[in-house]
Amino acid sequence: MDGTIKFYNSVKNFGFVTGDDGKDYFVHSSGLKPGTSLREGDKVRFEVVQGDKGPKADQVEKV
Repeated sequence: MDGTIKFYNSVKNFGFVTGDDGKDYFVHSSGLKPGTSLREGDKVRFEVVQGDKGPKADQVEKV
């Protein structure tokens, strides 16, 4: 799925991405592809997986 980074705190290593489906997904640094760094407004592609507290973004990469 494609989406846009809504918020990302690089110190705490987490944030949220708004998918093209209009839903927000939690994203953690462990779900980023190697070499990926995120900033608010970045366009990304990701997979939705089930996390401990609901759906989250995984395999996140910039597009």
